[in-house]
Amino acid sequence: MSKHPTLLEHFRSFAYQNNIKDFDVALEYFTVFGGTGWSVDSSKSIETLIEKKVLHNYEDIHKSMTRYTHNNPVYHKLLSIVALGVEFEHDTFKKAKIGRDRGEEAIDYLQNKSLLTFDYPIEKPLQANNLKSDRLLFSLPFMRFWFAMISPNYKSIAEGDFTEFRQKWMKLKENFSFLLSNLLVRELVTQELSKKFADDPIASIGCYYDKKTYIEILATSKSGKLLAGACKYSKDVAKTNMIETLKQKATTAELTIDNYILFSKNGFSAEVLANQNAEMTLLSAEHLSSLLDNLTEKDLLVYKNKKY
Repeated sequence: MSKHPTLLEHFRSFAYQNNIKDFDVALEYFTVFGGTGWSVDSSKSIETLIEKKVLHNYEDIHKSMTRYTHNNPVYHKLLSIVALGVEFEHDTFKKAKIGRDRGEEAIDYLQNKSLLTFDYPIEKPLQANNLKSDRLLFSLPFMRFWFAMISPNYKSIAEGDFTEFRQKWMKLKENFSFLLSNLLVRELVTQELSKKFADDPIASIGCYYDKKTYIEILATSKSGKLLAGACKYSKDVAKTNMIETLKQKATTAELTIDNYILFSKNGFSAEVLANQNAEMTLLSAEHLSSLLDNLTEKDLLVYKNKKY
C-alpha cells in the first residue's frame, strides 16, 4: 500500500474486499469502517457490526489509539470537535476553549500523525480581511467515526453500557456520510470532466471558503479556468434555485466561473434539464456509482493494523 492512498483508493479497496457493488451500501459501511482493512458483512446491519467489531473490542482498540494520542485530553477534545462537524481550525480552538498557540501545536501534531489533514481552498479571497482559518478533515473514515461516536462516550462503553452510544448514533447516522460523499463527488468531477474537456483536464480540485461564503467544489483546469460545484442529497429533485444559489456564491466570493457542475443524488427538474448548456454539467447517483466500476484485485490495499 502506498504511504498515503487517496480516499477513492481506500473506498475502492473497501468495496472490492467486501464484495459490495452498490455505491450507497458501500458508502454507508465505509463511513464507519473505511481505512481499517476489516472485512464486513453488509448483509448485517451496520449497528450489529459496530457492536461486534468496535464496542465489544473497545479496550483493545482504545489501546491502539493511544499510540497516536497518548491519551492527551486536548488531542481528544479537538479530534471529537472536528469529527462532530466543527471543521475550521480557529473555530475548533474556540469550541475547545484553548488558546491559538496551544491549539496550533496540537493540530500540527495530529496532522503529523496522519489523523487530520488540511483542506485548503483552491482560491484565496481577493480581500485579505475575508480570509478564514484552515479547514480540517479526518484522513480516514474510521478515525472520524471513533472520535465522533466512541471517544466522547467512552465511560459508558467501557462499562459495557451501549445505550448512550445507540441514542446518539441514531441521531447522527442519517447525515454522517454526506461529508465523505462530497469528497467522492470531487473524484467524480475530475473523472467526468476529463472526458468532457479532454484537452483541458482538471489540474486541482477542492473547495472554496472565506468568512462570507462556502462553495463545496472549486476546481481549476490546466488552462486556468475555474469550475464551481454544489451537492444536494434530499429526496426531491434539484430545481433552478440550486444553480442560482451557486452563481450567487461565486459572485459574493468575486470568482469568475467558466463552468458549473451540479450533483443531485435524485436528479433534476425538467426546467433544469431544459436549461442545461455547455457550461453546465449535471451529475446524479447513477454517475457516482461509476466510481466503483471495474474493481479488480489490483484495487485491494494491504492494511497492517490488527483486524476485528
